[in-house]
This record gives sequence, structure tokens and C-alpha cells, in this order.
Amino acid sequence: MPTVLIPLAQGCEELEAVTIIDLLRRANITVITAGLDAEPVTASRGVVLIPDTTLDKAIRQEFDMVVLPGGLPGSDHLNNDSRIQTLLKKMQQQGKYTAAICAAPKVLASAGLLNGKSATCYPGALETTPDINLIDKPIVKDGQVITSRGPGTAMDFTLELIEILVGRETRNKVEAGLVR
Repeated sequence: MPTVLIPLAQGCEELEAVTIIDLLRRANITVITAGLDAEPVTASRGVVLIPDTTLDKAIRQEFDMVVLPGGLPGSDHLNNDSRIQTLLKKMQQQGKYTAAICAAPKVLASAGLLNGKSATCYPGALETTPDINLIDKPIVKDGQVITSRGPGTAMDFTLELIEILVGRETRNKVEAGLVR
């Protein structure tokens, strides 16, 4: 079964974080949530999340995918963390998946993972540059990088991640259970 790391930073978007964690686990994907430190994470709207472990402990493991929830200032905290930048570059070098939603695609951009790629993000979260082809779509997959727009796209984004990791059949089962 695939293993996914979800780093949780203070001020992350809780709707995105919880949706991603919940749906991936419904698909029987191993999900490890990791705080940037040992403290509980207070998300952007005051919801307190308790990560499974710390990032220092989690990065010793191998992952099939890293998924970054957005929100502010959570995305800024992820972007400013050298461990996250190093991990993302390592995932790219190994040909593994990275995914980000809302403001978090800027973390992928800072790590150089969006150079020459198409991506989407929360409006205004990424500057238009010649290196990144910003597309106004809910979800954009370009190679091993998957990006999405924001809280309203979190469910479809995660269903796409499920399909990538474990196939269409599992995605369909999870989606049917959501009664959409």
C-alpha cells in the first residue's frame, strides 16, 4: 500500500488538510501527518490538529507521495522550512509524486518543481512567470506534480490522488461512499 506524507504547518487550511487525510485513509492508503515541530497545529480557522509525528522523525522514512495542504500562513511556513524544500527536491529526483493545493503550490515553485510545468493554485498565490504555465482549472497534473485551486476543490483533488496511487476502482469506491 502506498505511503503519503502530509506536513502540517501552523495556519494550514484545515478543510484541505482534513479532507486529504480522511479520503486517503478511506482508500486504505497509509497517511503520516507530520508537524514542523512537536506542538499541536492550530489551523487557519482555529481548529487544532494533532500530527502523527514530527517532520524530523517522518523524513527518515520513504514516501510515495508528499501532499502539501494550503492556507496562510501555513503555506509560508512550509515554504520557509529547508527540510520541506530538501524533501520535495528528493521526491522529484526519485521520480515520486508531489502534490499541493491552494497557496501551497508556491512551495513546489520555490523548490523548482514547477519549472517548465503546468500548474494551478489559489488565485494570486503564484506570480505568473515564464517558467510556470498557470492554468485556471480545479486540478492540474503535469508529470509527477499535481496541483489544485483551494478548499472547494479539496475533495476532487484527493480523489485524483487516490486514483493515481491505487487506481480508478478504489477511487470509485471511495467516491461512492461519499454519496456525491
